[in-house]
Amino acid sequence: MSGVVETALAQWGFDGAACRLVAARENKVYRVDHEGAAYALRLHRPGYCSEAELRSELQWMAAADAGGLHVPAPVASGAGAYLHIIDGVAVDVLRWLEGQPLGKTGVPLELDDRTGLFRAIGREMARLHEVSDAWTPPGGFTRRRWDRDGLLGDAPVWDRFWDNPTLSPEDRALFLRLRKVATAELTAREADLDYGLIHADLVRENLLINGDRVNLIDFDDSGFGFRLFDIATTLLRNRTEPDFEALKAALLDGYLSVRDIDLAALDLFVVLRAATYVGWIISRMTEDGAAARNARYIDTARGLTEAYLSRKGG
Repeated sequence: MSGVVETALAQWGFDGAACRLVAARENKVYRVDHEGAAYALRLHRPGYCSEAELRSELQWMAAADAGGLHVPAPVASGAGAYLHIIDGVAVDVLRWLEGQPLGKTGVPLELDDRTGLFRAIGREMARLHEVSDAWTPPGGFTRRRWDRDGLLGDAPVWDRFWDNPTLSPEDRALFLRLRKVATAELTAREADLDYGLIHADLVRENLLINGDRVNLIDFDDSGFGFRLFDIATTLLRNRTEPDFEALKAALLDGYLSVRDIDLAALDLFVVLRAATYVGWIISRMTEDGAAARNARYIDTARGLTEAYLSRKGG
């Protein structure tokens, strides 16, 4: 156990607690069992979010929990703080949520009530947006912005997908056309689009299913963005399912049962979401399995881009 973890356990009053590493991909996450309760101790990867952004993430998660959402609520340390910097590492503690991930990327879903579950996911997504709109962020609140610049500007949140170094000349030209056409469409539409706080990463692994409850976890990429981006993220990661159209209809039905949203630009956000992964992988090319993921991301984005540009005459 590292000195940072030992210091953190003491800061939160968990001396002597059972502690084991359960995830070490982006952040390092430890499960802590103490006096009959379980917690997630997170060591944040350096450089991804500022201290202010991390504090803001925790404030939003606390507000979502207070609003009745099933999210990992932050736990204050003995000093009353949600976040501590220990030897240069940002550390926080969340309540542990039980459940199993909806599924694993690239593996067919094995679910009983498939449409019922996607309807429930749509409802929880809408409830998150509804609760967020009713909440007033405190002064100093700051999170990344998945707005037009964050998706298509010169310095996108997840890097310049059109500059992925492995792109063929044809793919690079295709993605540059996508950037131009999508920027024009988003510029024309954005004043009418639903915009606010979003999770931004509701993929299968971040949807924990516990009976009939849907838990939303991993708010690392959360921020301000178009609500259709949240819907598009979940749809994109399930589009290869044989009953995708039924799952999509159920997700949208669940969402619309809670709050209204204009779906006219949904296809735009599905292709933009696919493109973001082509940018995301650029800084991770040396990781295990990155080459296969990169090829898959490019292939998916290429197909969706070609279909989108065909519809737009681009």
